[in-house]
Amino acid sequence: MNTDLNPPKKYFRIRSWRLPVLIIVCLAGAGLLAGILMKEKTQPEISEGDKTIRGLIRRGDTISSLLGTVFSPQEINELIRQCRDVYPLTKISVGQPYNLSLNAGNFKRFVYEIDSSDQLTICRNENGFSISREPISYTVEQAAVNGTIESSLFQAIVDIGESEGLAIQLADIFAWDIDFFQDIRAGDSFEVVVEKRYREGLPSGNGRILAASFTVQDQTYRAFYYQDGDQTPGYYDENGRSVRKAFLKAPLSFSRISSGFSMSRRHPVTNRVKAHPAIDYAAPTGTPIKTVGDGTVIFAAYKGYNGNCVKVRHPNGWITMYNHLSRFGKNIQAGRKVQQGQTIGYVGSTGLSTGPHLDFRMYRDGKPVNPLTVKSPPAVPISAVNMADFKALVADRLALLDNQSPQTTTKAALVPAPARKWDIGASLTRFLEKDPAAETNSRLQAL
Repeated sequence: MNTDLNPPKKYFRIRSWRLPVLIIVCLAGAGLLAGILMKEKTQPEISEGDKTIRGLIRRGDTISSLLGTVFSPQEINELIRQCRDVYPLTKISVGQPYNLSLNAGNFKRFVYEIDSSDQLTICRNENGFSISREPISYTVEQAAVNGTIESSLFQAIVDIGESEGLAIQLADIFAWDIDFFQDIRAGDSFEVVVEKRYREGLPSGNGRILAASFTVQDQTYRAFYYQDGDQTPGYYDENGRSVRKAFLKAPLSFSRISSGFSMSRRHPVTNRVKAHPAIDYAAPTGTPIKTVGDGTVIFAAYKGYNGNCVKVRHPNGWITMYNHLSRFGKNIQAGRKVQQGQTIGYVGSTGLSTGPHLDFRMYRDGKPVNPLTVKSPPAVPISAVNMADFKALVADRLALLDNQSPQTTTKAALVPAPARKWDIGASLTRFLEKDPAAETNSRLQAL
């Protein structure tokens, strides 16, 4: 028998079907490890002999899971019932802070931060529960900042060391006069007096913009925050006229005009010449679309070549129309009242369309009107009884705006957190139902 003194070496071979399986197993293990580490990171912090439990709301948390060790199911149900008119406990959100205070193992207080302005406080008393929604207290300093635009408002804000939220606030304030995608040019500038908030000695973001000046193509717009008597606080120009108008300048936070208003345009699909009494705004699919004014939805359905379509009736014979939507906004249907800046749908390419865009139309008494030429009347101005007080405030704020150096701190006070209307209000509404950060990020790209 012959013996091979140099047999071939044996190599470990992975069959072709096993390699993808091995990769998947490794990835799954890495994901599981990351999940465990994340869970440990978000576990509540227990301090002072188990008297205070601090944590962040995690996915799947409910009021029952948070308080089930200190309350019976019957007490939880009663708590949910009593909280309903103050702040529904079904609305607690992932990532929001809370703390649970215990005394000898018994419930003392539960505090949940609703947003950056308000917190829900639950205490126990003889009658059951004491429930209140309270403003969060901050130390507030007024700071004056300014900047010049080279490429975008967002970049200019970042360049002076400010947060992205300041760009969003500015865009909200001047949304009725400035289209921040179409109108902005290099060399445009802004000056702002803003509240800088501190909590327990640490920076905690910006509060309200108290005064702002924005120069666009040599035209200057100014806005001053003021509460006119019992009216909701808002922004007014130096003459006391509200910066809020009947219609926003554009229904999208960012876009470009891909086709203008024309009564004889060659259609890009049919190649036929026909009227196009609309402004086409090209934007990515899913971009939120806002109604430009208060009104009532009179149509929300699929409409042939127009695709998914929403029509809104406004006062004084106005109707606005939004075509080619990918989907409708939450609860948008015929008969629903909508507020200016409310998301009524999302950009798409339904119907006869060559790509994602919004076909936006305006009608007055049944006749088409070019949206870019509409002169929108302002809302109610400052009342005569408060005009002198407003003028005095304007004089003080103008002095800060006109004589500021970048990042100038002017004064400080301990005040409750302001109502952050831009979180939900005028145009931003406040954010996407499924992913609030998505709309914010999209808007920042445009600004």
